[in-house]
Amino acid sequence: MPTYKAPVEDFKFLFHEFLQIDKRTDLPGFEDLTPDMTTAILEGGAKFCEEVLQPLNQVGDEEGCVLENGVVRTPKGFKEAFQQYCEAGWNRLGAPEEFGGAALPSVITFAFSEIGSSANQAFTMYPGLTNAAYSALAATGEPWMKEHIVPKMVSGEWCGTMCLTEPHCGTDLKLMKTKAELQEDGTYKMNGTKIFISGGDHDMTDNIIHMVIAKIPDEDGKLQNDLSTVNFFMVPKFIVDPETGEMTKRNGVTVGSIEKKMGIKGSATCVMNFDDAVAYKLGGAPQKKSADGGEKKKSKSAGMAGMFGMMNGARMGVGIQGIAVGEVAVQNGAAYALERTAGRALTGAKNPDASADPIIVFPDVRRLLLSSRSFVEGARALAMWVSMLFTVQQHSPDEKEREEAADLSQLLTPVIKAYFTDKGFEAANNSMQVFGGHGYVRDHGMEQFVRDARINQVYEGANGIQALDLVARKMSMKGGRALMTYFGKIEAFIKENEGNEKMKPFIEPLKTGYERMTKGATWLMENAPKNYDNAGSASYEMLNIFGVVTLGWMWAQMAKLAQEKLEAGDGNADFYKRKLVLAKYWLEREVPNTAAYLERLQMGADTLMELDEDAFVADTLMELDED
Repeated sequence: MPTYKAPVEDFKFLFHEFLQIDKRTDLPGFEDLTPDMTTAILEGGAKFCEEVLQPLNQVGDEEGCVLENGVVRTPKGFKEAFQQYCEAGWNRLGAPEEFGGAALPSVITFAFSEIGSSANQAFTMYPGLTNAAYSALAATGEPWMKEHIVPKMVSGEWCGTMCLTEPHCGTDLKLMKTKAELQEDGTYKMNGTKIFISGGDHDMTDNIIHMVIAKIPDEDGKLQNDLSTVNFFMVPKFIVDPETGEMTKRNGVTVGSIEKKMGIKGSATCVMNFDDAVAYKLGGAPQKKSADGGEKKKSKSAGMAGMFGMMNGARMGVGIQGIAVGEVAVQNGAAYALERTAGRALTGAKNPDASADPIIVFPDVRRLLLSSRSFVEGARALAMWVSMLFTVQQHSPDEKEREEAADLSQLLTPVIKAYFTDKGFEAANNSMQVFGGHGYVRDHGMEQFVRDARINQVYEGANGIQALDLVARKMSMKGGRALMTYFGKIEAFIKENEGNEKMKPFIEPLKTGYERMTKGATWLMENAPKNYDNAGSASYEMLNIFGVVTLGWMWAQMAKLAQEKLEAGDGNADFYKRKLVLAKYWLEREVPNTAAYLERLQMGADTLMELDEDAFVADTLMELDED
């Protein structure tokens, strides 16, 4: 059975040495974040996740969820664990005080999210999606919803979902067929089917609040094939009385089936049917056709803004799930490598009194583990920094700082979602490889990590979509202002430390990677307008360059800090020495990959687009011709 120990010391290092959060008393929620306070939160959360959630991870995988008489039953122990989770207040860390929450900043809530996901990703999806749903409802809902529904979601009495995907429609929302028709009482009647709905139904709470996107038909009752009539709705499982907040009758929302899926089996992934369901529109009215009869534009309603905010927060959360699965996988891979004996070290026996050496002596085993460990800790640093930016962009008293934080967080969100989940899956695979054949069987739990990790690359916008978003939208948004700000920060760090001989092993590779990144951006600027497929063909390579270089930047900063601590004789010397080795590994071994990414990026789209569509199934077509 796998084990897990939360990386409390690493989070404390990031909070108080790398980010120095206790100095940001100008931001709400930070004034009390002393080392004592954050240690108490981290250690308490770690204890709960290690002792309550982690033991249920394999249980959830083996039992899965079951649909019985129209109701989903979660695996043994999940309901009780959810009750303990809510009673302890772990679901309320970031919720506003007015709704019963602790109003802690996102740097704390995302840290706890990682710990929970490492312990049991399937379980933490229930409160995680509820948090996203009540945040959107608090931002866009009617006063009665904020009074009666949001507090119950914050307390854990009720849960929430995001209902976006349809059988024929994932990212391309204009193809959506779910419709919501206005009724005389101001509510809407919703009909349609949504799929892949995490937590769509379960037995852990009495009511579930579905946050749904749907189209409003035009005057002729038809659905337009564009985004102009797409809107955001609240659809409760049980209708809620706006006056009293009490549940009344069952709404027209039912579970068609639960998905039989590869991983995260403890999370109920449902097909949801909306049959004349009572729905409540969120935000302002949809934008109508222009006076000259021109094309309809995207809805600018507050409701849709809330939906996009919910999705962006979810993408950050999924990126952190990539870190989480990498962390727990590499912990177990390293423990096994220290215990498993096989063969002798290439330079001579390291354990001469035994018949074999532990496999940690082999360079390739160390490669697998160091690659994963350097990713996890570099990615954690970036995730915590961007989490800080979320708070800064909302609450900094400095307008310029707010603007910069918003630009950087928007630019880096697709990188965090896509690059982190790719590397998290790779980390899980690496650790399974360390186990050899024992990793492929269920006993050690490694194959579950691989299966669970795989969904992170798919949901909340597949990684190819995230890469295209980075290249086609985020790099060029606001005239490239965000990109220039990001480049400027890396340039400034390089210039500041180029003359430091001790920083040379970190600065020179970072500078090389950064130069390749700017070359890639320049190539795109010159070639994408000539052929938009060039942007598509280069997008994944560009995203990988972003991921490698940005983590290199994080590692170079941490290496500088570690060197300063060692020189001052401050803190745990072994901790800082370890950071230096991991930083050196990333910059020596991972940054050179940017050369290959850049070369592929500059190849353009010609070869990718050259084959005729039918040629992709040429053998099948030949067989059909013969028949």
